[in-house]
Amino acid sequence: MLNDFFRINLPYGIARKEDGTWMAFNREYMPLGYNNEMYKNIPNVLYTDLPIYTKYKIRKGQLDFLENESTQYNEKGEAVKYFLYDDGTNPMNQSTEKKALWDDYFEKLKKLSKLKRDS
Repeated sequence: MLNDFFRINLPYGIARKEDGTWMAFNREYMPLGYNNEMYKNIPNVLYTDLPIYTKYKIRKGQLDFLENESTQYNEKGEAVKYFLYDDGTNPMNQSTEKKALWDDYFEKLKKLSKLKRDS
């Protein structure tokens, strides 16, 4: 079970459903803020009926800054899951002199925070 604010409430990644809606998920692949493992599952499976996905106005290539070797794709070659960090770049696991990892993480959040909801 998650036990700190960072892993529970800050995004580990984002996942896209086939209809174009997106969900931010925490380190346990649960919606942000969830910490009860009875709800634990992979995004797109258990949470599809809950109101936690949001449709954003995202242009082609707008999320390319998140692309890395961990990015997951669907059968059409479209990115459906991006990760904001991995074990090697997790700012929580680094010493204070590795401030650059926090800077990198927050730069990604700054860019994501500018996404507008599609009404």
